[in-house]
Order: sequence, then C-alpha cells, then structure tokens
Amino acid sequence: MKKEAIQAYTARIAQANKSELTVILYEMIQTELRDAKDAYDQSDLDTFAKSLKRAQKYVNELISTLDFKYAISYDLLSLYLYINKRIITAIIKQNPISLDSAESVLNKLYTGFSGISSQDTSGPVMRNTQQVYAGLTYGKGTLNETYIDPNQQNRGFIA
Repeated sequence: MKKEAIQAYTARIAQANKSELTVILYEMIQTELRDAKDAYDQSDLDTFAKSLKRAQKYVNELISTLDFKYAISYDLLSLYLYINKRIITAIIKQNPISLDSAESVLNKLYTGFSGISSQDTSGPVMRNTQQVYAGLTYGKGTLNETYIDPNQQNRGFIA
C-alpha cells in the first residue's frame, strides 16, 4: 500500500464509527489484493507475498472482531476463513488466480456493510482525535494539509 493510501486510511479510521471501521478494513483488503496482483504482473513475487500477508492480517482482524452472540457471526466467520484460505493458496502457489473468488465474496460483503454503514449514526470509536478538514495550503513546492478543531482545547502542550 502506498504512503498516500495509508495516510488516507489513517485519517478515516480516526473519525470512523464501528460499522465504518469494518468498511475501511474491507477497502484495505481490496487495496492489498490489487497491489498483490499488480506486483505479480510486474514479476515482483516479494511484494506480491507481502501484500497478501497484509491482506491476511486485515482478514484476521475482521475475524477477531466477530461477536458470537449473534448467529450471523458464524456465517461471516465461514466467509472470512474462505477468503483467508484463498489468500494462502495464492501465497503458496505464487499465483493470483485463487484471489478472484476471494475478491468476489469480499465485494459482496463490502456492498452490504457499506449500506449498513451509511445508516449508522453512532459517533466515532476513537476519542480525543484531531478533526480532519479538507483544507490544503501551498508550501514551497508541496501541498500541506492543516488540521484545525477549535473544540479540542485539551490537546497538545499547555503552557
């Protein structure tokens, strides 16, 4: 995953509620699978394996967040284990063919959780984080992003 994507995901995670965090994890898995396929097309098997292992970590995170008080958690576990198995197959065979079926399942889950996330009105999971605004300023040869939240008086150094 590229540095810009990591920064974008980090900013989104800081402001996300529980259902949005799940959607972000799905997006991160999809990004890693795409990166793995691109690396394979460029014959870079090291990056291919690294991207797949990161995707596998994100799938394991989804598995660890399941609440087995609900019956649907067992169905989701089966799907996550299937996706994980397809990633392992791709790593072992050093071929992305097995990832197509994993991506298909992942895309369907992503669509469902995106719909749920759009209806979730709960607040962000992380507290006392910087509010992210889409304000950019020009620096010498670069663009600088500024974080401003007038309601956060208790952050940072107090003299």
